[in-house]
Amino acid sequence: MNFEQRLAWLKAEHEALITKKNEPIEGNGVYERYVNPILTGDHSPLFWRYDLNQDTNPYLMERYGIHATLNSGAIKWNGKYILVVRVEGADRKSFFAVAESPNGVDNFRFWDRPITMPEYGEPATNVYDMRLTAHEDGWIYGIFCVERKDPAAAPGDLSSAVAAAGIARTKDLVNWERLPDLESKSQQRNVVLHPEFVDGKYALYTRPQDGFIDAGSGGGIGWALVDSMEKAVVTEEKIINQRFYHTIKEVKNGEGPHPIKTDKGWLHLAHGVRGCASGLRYVLYMYMTSLEDPTKMIADPAGFFMVPEGEEYIGDVMNVLFTNGWIVDEDGKVFIYYASSDTRMHVATSTVDRLVDYCMNTEPDALTTGESVKRLNRLIDKNLK
Repeated sequence: MNFEQRLAWLKAEHEALITKKNEPIEGNGVYERYVNPILTGDHSPLFWRYDLNQDTNPYLMERYGIHATLNSGAIKWNGKYILVVRVEGADRKSFFAVAESPNGVDNFRFWDRPITMPEYGEPATNVYDMRLTAHEDGWIYGIFCVERKDPAAAPGDLSSAVAAAGIARTKDLVNWERLPDLESKSQQRNVVLHPEFVDGKYALYTRPQDGFIDAGSGGGIGWALVDSMEKAVVTEEKIINQRFYHTIKEVKNGEGPHPIKTDKGWLHLAHGVRGCASGLRYVLYMYMTSLEDPTKMIADPAGFFMVPEGEEYIGDVMNVLFTNGWIVDEDGKVFIYYASSDTRMHVATSTVDRLVDYCMNTEPDALTTGESVKRLNRLIDKNLK
């Protein structure tokens, strides 16, 4: 193909990919997965990846490689389903970009330009995994992981890093005001802002950890109140969702998106990590907390909510599902946005009623084989009466 023919082919293939209709897959009654990923590296605009000038790119080669689209914050905005996507380039650097859909399950298109996120302090080597919260104070906040090289790393150690929670806010998803990083006694990842004030303060879900990867002595998902987001300082944390031995969250766990308020309680979606022969396995799980006291667990269903299936197992980091975004419509339909194996974005749909039913009527993990068999037999007895 000559330049014009190749360009026409690229445009046709790109448009066909974006406009491909997505169909639900009947599942376990709790949610429906969809046939196709909603975003991949190939969904990124051609004018991000190619120099479209024949004089400077006569072979129409890619000039900027887009490797993956993953771990996206989500919000309903001006009637559109909006994702703030972690886009990873071929150079391993992640950045944020907005993609929107008219229906939440397909036809996602990126806005023309990525988000230009202002720096705070020492420039970050990498930023990723933004959680979005439309807070009752009127701002939309984005909290994300900020990665910098560990200043205490030994000579020749080019892998050790430190993590902090970056904070920014916006009114239009285009212009972002960077606020100081969260101050905490430990490294922090997976920090999420609760959508309402609690006792007149901003409430954060935290994940204290000893190192960049290892949770270490960090006990699970934490809760902290701060006076201001303009200088957020964690002075005290309370663990509200603990890790346990030989469970889906034995190694670490972290809050996903901010919880959904229901008439039965706050509905939470999180990820849990355990070790296995192939490395760390990330799965999704759910729990609920009280409306009156958001730190009080009222439902803690056993085991995972979602795990990788089919092609979801395969990718840059195998055997991983991760979520940091969901949207609930006025009719109670819930759009769950999740990434598979740090490579591509997917959607699953459910309803608030179904998710509350799942949480309230799935027994908790009793932590031993014997108790698990008793739980199974109770269900069998009920069905065989």
